[in-house]
Amino acid sequence: MKKFVMLSMLAAVLAGCGGTSTEPEKTLPEIYETAYAKFNKENYKQAAEEFIKAESQFPASPWASDALIMAAYSQYLDGDFAGTLLTTDRFMRFHPGHNDVAYVLYLRGMSYYRQVSDVRREPGMSAYALNTFQQLVTRFPNSPYAENARNKIMILKNYIAGKVMYSARRDMNKKNWTSAINRLQSIVTGGQETVMTAEAMFRLTEAYTAIGMSEQAAGYAEMLKLNFPDNEWTKKLK
Repeated sequence: MKKFVMLSMLAAVLAGCGGTSTEPEKTLPEIYETAYAKFNKENYKQAAEEFIKAESQFPASPWASDALIMAAYSQYLDGDFAGTLLTTDRFMRFHPGHNDVAYVLYLRGMSYYRQVSDVRREPGMSAYALNTFQQLVTRFPNSPYAENARNKIMILKNYIAGKVMYSARRDMNKKNWTSAINRLQSIVTGGQETVMTAEAMFRLTEAYTAIGMSEQAAGYAEMLKLNFPDNEWTKKLK
């Protein structure tokens, strides 16, 4: 009899250890309600977690794509740009033909754009942002986000040109003329005028003059006069 009692007690203990109570799974509408409640209270981190839960638990739902968009937007508002990029990447893989692809591309571009750093540092994020905005403009030229993307493209091109110019000036100070010329030419031949183009032409005249290639120097000086007759760099030509 005692043995039976001991076995019964052991079974009860094991059942208590292995049978921990779990919260009942919520329905999709319930998860959505919680997610939007968090979002409306500007608790974007928790809102994103709830939206991701909605998509992961109900991936076949018609709401799954919307859940990913809202999760990415919540992460963006929370400043979690890495999370935004991961979530939008998942959206693009599973919903490539969705009506909101243009917006998702814009959100990806902005996530890179917000991480662009000082002009003197490696402009990796600026290149990613530029590529994403160019995809958006090419694929969806008439979308509500295209005009803003075009403006960002111009800003980014100027930023990248500024980074190249910074390196070219440094090369010139070290009399590393070949490297400086290559960098400056990349600005001039970049396919679209930036705020650095006139300075690049001026500095090319300096660089070619320094290495005794007067014909090339004169060519860039003439190019500068023709394209930027009233520019401050044109006025510096001797």
